[in-house]
Amino acid sequence: MRLNRRHFILAAGTGIAAVASKNIISRGPAIAQRTSLNLYSSRHYDTDDELYESFSRATGVKVNLIEGKAEQLIERVKSEGANTRADVLLTVDGGNLWRAKQDGILQSVNSSTLNQKIPNNLRDPQGYWFAFSKRARVIMYNKNKVSKSQLSTYEDLADSKWKGKILIRSSSNIYNQSLVGSLLAAHGEDQILAWSRGMVSNFARSPEGNDTAQIKACAAGVGDIAIANSYYLARLGKSSAREDQQVFNTVGIFFPNQTGPNGRGTHVNISGGGVVKHAKNQQAAIEFLEHLAERQAQQFFAEGNNEYPVVADVPLDSVLQGFGSFKSDPLNPDVFGKNNAEALKLMDRAGWK
Repeated sequence: MRLNRRHFILAAGTGIAAVASKNIISRGPAIAQRTSLNLYSSRHYDTDDELYESFSRATGVKVNLIEGKAEQLIERVKSEGANTRADVLLTVDGGNLWRAKQDGILQSVNSSTLNQKIPNNLRDPQGYWFAFSKRARVIMYNKNKVSKSQLSTYEDLADSKWKGKILIRSSSNIYNQSLVGSLLAAHGEDQILAWSRGMVSNFARSPEGNDTAQIKACAAGVGDIAIANSYYLARLGKSSAREDQQVFNTVGIFFPNQTGPNGRGTHVNISGGGVVKHAKNQQAAIEFLEHLAERQAQQFFAEGNNEYPVVADVPLDSVLQGFGSFKSDPLNPDVFGKNNAEALKLMDRAGWK
């Protein structure tokens, strides 16, 4: 029987906040020796369940799902050490994957399937983690107040013409740390400190709320521009709620840094995973990651949360197609993940709370 409700447990002896646990039971053919896979995931999307069930149907391997925030799961695996139950860690943001690698809780994987299907810039250079979906961090704008022709780059957002018009989350948000980490790689500390100060002076309000809150505030006229991940707007576009549809129709999406001297492309973050260092079911763990790179799984993985697939030629969700095509910054998440800590320091120095 599959558990449909989330059950909360406390990691014994770790002092870590509670995480959720549920079982996805295999409905596949009987095998001589039934195995299981323990998946620690910070992806809180029920739509991912179909991915786990499809893996079970294909392999006969039961997926035991443990959910929590990325930092909690990473700390839990560290504290459990060689006694950990975790086989695979799935999480969002390249910064979290970089931290997991640095903390020594992942193992290097050499899979010809993963190496062939996932581009070099979307996987760890040593095979410690692999991306399975992409999310663009874009400029969103109130179409009643801003013309698309006024927009250009992330760098331009620090210009005084945007004073009192920008909505964005706090500096503690890892999506922002990764965005600023990518800018740091492009321009260096002095320029990004100045840019961060310019951004702060252009805030429409002190940072508050999540990406959806920024988009809704933009539609309501609190500010003219919001910085958010693309899938949050797609989610509103698919909502049946009238107010969400109004927001979707009011807010436009713009992919920055497409041309000119700063035309390196729009910042793209990832969701991905790796095999835990002390995994007890190593082979099943590798097969699970390979499963996530299969065409059908990629399509569902991306559509389940309105993200972009990482494997070439996988069809886009219809709402994402409506956003149009764009050039992505090819920077490996390993780079901006490494820059997260310095990016946070610069933002804090600039008064970005």
